[in-house]
Parts: sequence; C-alpha cells; structure tokens
Amino acid sequence: MFKKILFATSATEASDHAARVAFNMAQTYDANICIFHVLGVPTRGFSQIVMDVKTKEKVVIDDEYIAWVKEEIKVYYSKQLEKAKSYDIKVAIGFPHREILREARNYSPDLIVLGGSTGDDEDSVYKKSIVGSTLQRVAKVAPCPLLVVTRPAASFWGGISNVVFGTDFSKASDAAFRFAVNLAKNLGCELHIFHALDISNMHMGRLLTQDEIESQIRESLRRIRGRYIDKMDEIKEYSFDVWEGLPYIEIVKYAREKHADLIVMAHHTQKTSNEDARLGSNIEQVIVRAGCPVISINK
Repeated sequence: MFKKILFATSATEASDHAARVAFNMAQTYDANICIFHVLGVPTRGFSQIVMDVKTKEKVVIDDEYIAWVKEEIKVYYSKQLEKAKSYDIKVAIGFPHREILREARNYSPDLIVLGGSTGDDEDSVYKKSIVGSTLQRVAKVAPCPLLVVTRPAASFWGGISNVVFGTDFSKASDAAFRFAVNLAKNLGCELHIFHALDISNMHMGRLLTQDEIESQIRESLRRIRGRYIDKMDEIKEYSFDVWEGLPYIEIVKYAREKHADLIVMAHHTQKTSNEDARLGSNIEQVIVRAGCPVISINK
C-alpha cells in the first residue's frame, strides 16, 4: 500500500514517536523511507549563513557541513536503519513547509509522516511548532496523505485494529473515506464512521432544543447510511455514530472510547467555503489532543 514514505524529522526527541511509526511502516510494507531534515533558515535572502534549527547557532553551510548533518542523522537513527531495507537521508535549507512540499514533488511519496514540535515556540527558529503553520500549509496542498504523530502510538503500523474516520460530509471527506476503507481492507481492521454535530453556533446564538438536536442527529445518521454504508461490503466489522458538541472534542472522545489506533480526517482545501473552513482548525486540534496518530487527506 505504501512503497515510498517521506519522513520529515527534526532529528530530536520531538520526532521520536513519528520515527517509530514511520520506520515500522517502512518495514511492514517493504518501502523506501526518505529521512528528510530541514537544517535551518538562511539569515537573509540566499545567504550561505544559516540559523541551525537544532543548535540555534549561525553556521556557514557548505558540502562538509551538510555531510556532517547527514552523518548525525544516520547516527541518531542507527538502530532503526539497521532494519531498514531501503532508505535515503536528505537535508535542505529553508522554511519547513516549503522544503517538505518541494521534496514531496520530487520524491512522489505515498505518505508523508510528520512529528511534533521542535521545542519551545519562543526559542524555535521558525517561531511556530510543527502543529501550526507548517501543518496547515503542508496538509492543504500535500500530494498524498499526511500522517501526524505527536504522541506515542498505541500500536505500531500493521498492528492496527481500530480506525476512526471523521466526516463532515464534504467532498474532501469522501476522499478521506475512500482512503480509510482501503486501509481497513488492507489491514483487516474495524472501521468506525463518526460525525460530530457542531451545535456551538448553528443558529446564531440561539440554543437548540433537545428535539432539534435529536432530529439533526437522525438526519446525520441517515446521511451516513446513504453516503457510505453501501461502499463497505468488504469491511467485516464497522460501526457509525453521531454525537453533538464541539467537533474536535467529540472526535477525540469517540476515538478514545473506540480504542482507536488511527484517526482519518479530511483537511479543508482552498475551495472550501468560510463556513466549512472550521474543519482545518478541527483537525489541528484533534492532532494536538488525540492519543493516536492522525492522517489528513486533502484530495
């Protein structure tokens, strides 16, 4: 299912959880893994003087320094690389989202794996954690699914037994559903379809009655049956539910109740209306709060 995996890493403890998942996936699927590290940001323009993201020091970039960084990465992941059948280590200079997307275009991966923040935001070279502007920009235009791992995965890839698919009934969610179904078929796991009925500001501050909420829930369940169930003939174990509340909170709670090993969601695209653009912030909140990895699909 995955033959080429792009693992974007800070080569620090912040990326260790993502590294575990990425290397296990590469081993499970006999895939090539490209270990990609953005070294730092040029101090100005196309200067060869760069602010190193790890040391926070200004360094002059030349072939010798880049070779040294690659060797450091190789040493850092030495245990994982002993089991890797095929891998590459690449280093780039610039802002993370631009360089990750550039490498994705060149490498054409089947999956991009991102880890957590590189550290305290105040001390960060980028002034943003990976779950912020980098995630937003990569997720919006990534040419393939994006897997974000910010906490220890409950199980390694290949041992997944429960997948939660969160939908808002958009076209982007349809693409995420197709991915989730294909994943469930390949891994033989349970698939749980979930919709969170957002009642926070549905009627401009007017509180919904319980009868209205129940009616909305029944309508959402009807939409799930009509939109997804007939496409799940090959899935042996599945369920579907609708809860009301703040979407990202309900998705995290639902995933915890289902002992989910993975959450699959759509990230909003540039064509998404302002009203539906909340999904983008929802998925970022899910990524931060969920106790399992999250896959973002944009097409």
